[in-house]
Amino acid sequence: MRLAEKIEKINQSFSRMMSQDDLHSLQKEIEKLAESGLAERALKIGESIPECILQNERNEKIDVHSMLRNQPVIISFYRGQWCPYCNLELRAFQEALPEIKKLHAQLVAISPQTPDYSLSTQQRNELEFDLLSDVGNKVSRSFGLVFRLSGTMEELYRKYRMSLPRYNGDNSWELPVPGTFVVDKKGIIRGRFVNADYTQRADPGDVTVMLHKL
Repeated sequence: MRLAEKIEKINQSFSRMMSQDDLHSLQKEIEKLAESGLAERALKIGESIPECILQNERNEKIDVHSMLRNQPVIISFYRGQWCPYCNLELRAFQEALPEIKKLHAQLVAISPQTPDYSLSTQQRNELEFDLLSDVGNKVSRSFGLVFRLSGTMEELYRKYRMSLPRYNGDNSWELPVPGTFVVDKKGIIRGRFVNADYTQRADPGDVTVMLHKL
């Protein structure tokens, strides 16, 4: 089953669980973010990735550019462990990890949550790749992915117990839009999926196709 089919099941679950007013508010925010052009302005194919040195779930410093000396790297930006779409995507990448390794590539996932939450995300989803903590969204911002939730969304997230300050360790209420980048050994983006709609994610099968083209 492709990732999009699994996501549709989550959408159906939310449509039963949430009020129509809340669903409408979420949809309006997605539309507003899409209209802002943020996804289109994010780093593009052919551009070089910026410096990317972050702590992983074990508080080890990881330099993505150092990883690129030997193999291409897939960089996947996600929102956090509180997001069911993110957990679904991370598990899908875990399923694809043997194929990714077979293609002599590596995978890292980046979110603004603290290393402790990255560790619990990794353990909960039984992931075998590094989850990097971009506290303050510095790297995500350099990729052009960051936005601030509106006051309406802040209230809605609190209502459903998704307190970003608790997960991210700051009060910014900022998130990256989900994005996946395939980066070659020279640090050049060769594949890209960025969407302002957080329910839309890169399918790992499509990402491995990008790797085949390197």
